[in-house]
Amino acid sequence: MDSLRLDSILFKQVTVNFDDRFTLSEIDWTIEPNQHWVITGTNGAGKSALAAVLAGVGDIERGTVTGLPKNVGLVSFEAQAELIAKELKKDDADIMDVISLGTPVREMIFDHCQDPELAQELVEKFGIYPLLDRAFRKLSTGETRKVMLIRALANKPDLLILDEPFDGLDVDTLAMLQAHLASIIDTTPMVMVLNRFDEMPDFITHIAYVDNGRLALTVDKSDDNAFNELYQLLHLKTTNLDIPEADPVNKLPVLDPCQPLVKLNQATIKYGDTIIVDKLDWTIERGQHWQLSGPNGSGKTGVLSLITGDHPQCYVNDIFVFGFQRGKGESIWQIKQFIGYVSTSLQWEYRVSTSCKNVIISGFYDSIGMYTKSSDNQKKIADQWLALLGMTDRADQPFNKLSYGDQRLLLIARAMVKHPPLLILDEPCLGLDDMNRQLVLALIEKICQGSETTVLYVNHHAEDKIKGIENYLELKKS
Repeated sequence: MDSLRLDSILFKQVTVNFDDRFTLSEIDWTIEPNQHWVITGTNGAGKSALAAVLAGVGDIERGTVTGLPKNVGLVSFEAQAELIAKELKKDDADIMDVISLGTPVREMIFDHCQDPELAQELVEKFGIYPLLDRAFRKLSTGETRKVMLIRALANKPDLLILDEPFDGLDVDTLAMLQAHLASIIDTTPMVMVLNRFDEMPDFITHIAYVDNGRLALTVDKSDDNAFNELYQLLHLKTTNLDIPEADPVNKLPVLDPCQPLVKLNQATIKYGDTIIVDKLDWTIERGQHWQLSGPNGSGKTGVLSLITGDHPQCYVNDIFVFGFQRGKGESIWQIKQFIGYVSTSLQWEYRVSTSCKNVIISGFYDSIGMYTKSSDNQKKIADQWLALLGMTDRADQPFNKLSYGDQRLLLIARAMVKHPPLLILDEPCLGLDDMNRQLVLALIEKICQGSETTVLYVNHHAEDKIKGIENYLELKKS
């Protein structure tokens, strides 16, 4: 049996432009000869663009790509559209002296075919024998896709790129194609673009996750933990589930919609002669998501403490929160009922041995652990949050047995169950690996898109932006 003919393909800091319509940025990626990849991600993330680069499409502006084979088989909606467009040009009567009937399917498949015997076999298997003498452009979308698949497979490519190859195929054809692909894995390396994990063939060895034009993660499929985390990430990114509603029985008091949530006037934090924050003016309006950034020592945590009432200098500053003027007799709990708060220190404190479901329910009571009997409605809402997180099967697992990233997700859900007007996420990605960081950021995006809660996201790096957050405050170290 022939062995795989592919050399290693190496992307080094590659930026690729596609006619100014889309850009892939800073791609680092290695495809080894014995690997079969799936590229996945949300719509518009750049999955098809990355696959197309392997076929020589796009203008490489920076970086290098080495090891690309010359004989590449590409099946994609874009390549399909290009073939149809070329055929339609033959209808232009101003250019042609005779009316073109278009290229017949037989010619499309068998001209320049590397393996006519295999092509004939696939024609029979795909059931398109009656179409061989029909013009290619007269075929349906599904029939056109079958012709392209046959052409690519019969040309014995050194690399086969299949962009959503199973879309539009009936059950029998799908099973036949999957069986054929499985039969050539020892001789033909493959890269597939798939939206659905349940369509992933068993022979796939690695997964590339693309997000916003960047190769965010690569996962070895044999790594069960990494694979499950990626599955959970795609669930969060693509699920149609909305943010669960608040408990209708125990709703928070209604705030004046005409008042800002937070207003700091010339806020200053200083210790002796050392000024940490100097005369900060900042207003947070309802529905106005913010990112607060700055290096260690710039006063991020101090500013948060002014808002929550945990800083002793909050009463010597001009601070307005949720309709209360600081220092006018309000209690700290009157303020904190309107705030959901997540931080690394909270995660350290949450060491009780309780179930994942009870962690979420504890958010209704602002408690660490459960000491009150929950209502059926609260249990239902907790179940909805677990479904959103892709953690339904872990509802009864102990919180302290989960990964660090899954714990963080649950604490964010705990902070959100009451639908607080303000959700403060203080360095929520601190201590997380790349995968768990992506999970947390995906949940924050979901909250920004689908709830009335205003998000205040705190981190070190101003450039580490989240979709849905459009307001930025960067503190400088004095």
